[in-house]
Amino acid sequence: MKRLQFNALASDIFITIYVLVTLFLRFKLESQTATGAIESVVMGLCFVVLLWAMIKLKFLNPNWFGLFKTKSKS
Repeated sequence: MKRLQFNALASDIFITIYVLVTLFLRFKLESQTATGAIESVVMGLCFVVLLWAMIKLKFLNPNWFGLFKTKSKS
């Protein structure tokens, strides 16, 4: 069974958009409600864990926009 995977460029774009949107949502939510530092850190960790899980499950395959050399399968 073939799993759904993004290619390297699509993964990089998705991760960039994901990070920008989650940062915007965190700052907007924090300014509208009375959240403290602990709530902010927990919310940020939840967003990062979700992103980490998508990479670990090979749904996302980041190439970091070609900045680092990829490992060749030999």
